[in-house]
Amino acid sequence: MEHSQGTGSGLLLAGRYRLGESIGRGGMGKVWRAHDEVLHRVVAVKELTAGRFAAEADRLVLHARTQKEARAAARITHPGVVTVHDVLEHDDRPWIVMQYVDGPSLADAAKEAGTIEPREAARIGLHVLGALRAAHAAGVLHRDVKPGNVLLARDGRVLITDFGIAAIEGDSTITRTGELVGSIDYLAPERVQGGDPGPASDLWSLGATLYTAVEGTSPFRRTSPISTMQAVVTEEPPHPRKAGALAPVIVALLRKDPGHRPRAEEAERMLLDAMEGRTPEAAQAYVPTQRVAREDLDSAGGGPVSPFGLDLVEPGPEVGSTRPQPPVPPVPPPPTLVPSSPAPGRGRWRTVVLAALLAGLVAGGAVFAAMHYAGGDRKGGGGPTTATSPVPSTQGKTANDVPAGWHRVTDPAGFSLVVPDGWKRQTEGDQIDYTPDNGRHRIRISIDDSPDFENPYAHALDLERTLAKRMDYVRVKLGQVTYRDQVRSCQWEFTWTEKKDFPGPRHAIDLMYYEDDGTEYAIYMSAPESSWETTREQFDVVLRHWRAPGD
Repeated sequence: MEHSQGTGSGLLLAGRYRLGESIGRGGMGKVWRAHDEVLHRVVAVKELTAGRFAAEADRLVLHARTQKEARAAARITHPGVVTVHDVLEHDDRPWIVMQYVDGPSLADAAKEAGTIEPREAARIGLHVLGALRAAHAAGVLHRDVKPGNVLLARDGRVLITDFGIAAIEGDSTITRTGELVGSIDYLAPERVQGGDPGPASDLWSLGATLYTAVEGTSPFRRTSPISTMQAVVTEEPPHPRKAGALAPVIVALLRKDPGHRPRAEEAERMLLDAMEGRTPEAAQAYVPTQRVAREDLDSAGGGPVSPFGLDLVEPGPEVGSTRPQPPVPPVPPPPTLVPSSPAPGRGRWRTVVLAALLAGLVAGGAVFAAMHYAGGDRKGGGGPTTATSPVPSTQGKTANDVPAGWHRVTDPAGFSLVVPDGWKRQTEGDQIDYTPDNGRHRIRISIDDSPDFENPYAHALDLERTLAKRMDYVRVKLGQVTYRDQVRSCQWEFTWTEKKDFPGPRHAIDLMYYEDDGTEYAIYMSAPESSWETTREQFDVVLRHWRAPGD
């Protein structure tokens, strides 16, 4: 049994929804285009893959959250909110049937174009704000506004989706005590600090979303969840230099104190000005800088120019605004991540050992959803250290000397690798394989541009728990490595006895790493135990010659 499989298209759900191709993936699952064979319309179906291997208690929470998403969306009547048509259960987990939107997410559009033109971003922001105002009027907070949840229909419509972690007024919370859910760099400071969110929290997330759209980079994303949270709470974002007239609106929405942000109706007028190419003067009162006359600066040698045609002096209190300045919350230094005595193992995660750390990181801080430390020992050891077997180093480069008996292929997905002569490409779901014998020996490449874990180690641990429940899995090695200068890398080797496709003892190895843009790549090889020595040597060759898209 391979560790990475996907639901195939063509599956019929509830006797009416026929799955087509996969059109997206998020933190909780995968989205499919589907055909409603009763009403003869195209729909989108969200597959909650997180529940596929969840424990019973976690599955109940997931089901409750799914029902909550449907209830939240159902309370909002607005053309900018994706409609939920149905919630059903299949394969012992929930599926959500939604309105199909023909077009990319804002995240995909910005990634493809590099940046979004400011007036178009302001138009998008206006539509999102209208949907949020309708949600807030219905007593619903979205709590996960981000580029991936903003959909851009090809006919010009803008819709917001994924109310899966929404807070509904008067409804009991589904999250466990102490959990903080949402994408870290789009969470408002008050949420990071453990405070109760309000409508202003969604507006802050909208500001971070618009910043990412026009600048091409998230304003607060750092190299780790802890440093990202610190940046959200204590650091001002770099000035949005590509935002034009939208810049002061973004700055206003990203004020640390929710009381110092514009109200929704004010933000709407500002966005309208920016969309029409006018500098929104009303935003000036919200910009936390000292305003001085240009002639005063000329005599002092000048200074940085503001979006309003004034020069800005960063030090000192704000002049010209009656709004009090928000205090900068104290942030204790993060606790050390290095144990006094090393513990064995480390790899794919996004949400692992931070639970014990984050409570002490920020005053009043909370912890992330689903942060479970995978303790216990299996063969090869248990906690985080460095792998004892090094990965062949490329020092950030790839070798050009293709060995005899191998050839280089450039895959339609954009990456390039060398494979032994006679190995051919085939696919299984969204997985890409190269194999000489229909999968008995295989190289498998997995690509995820929105990984569900903070680094590869937690991902490996999560997969390991699943395999251990379903077969006679034995860990050989699991540990952190540095690959192509990426410290967020993990190498995992294991064995099992296959009972289906290729019966008998099998051996596998997986190298997982994150590129600078956050995309996760997994380079995986498996073979019968009897030919493992050759396969292991082949794996090193594959790693040495691997080229990600853009290399």
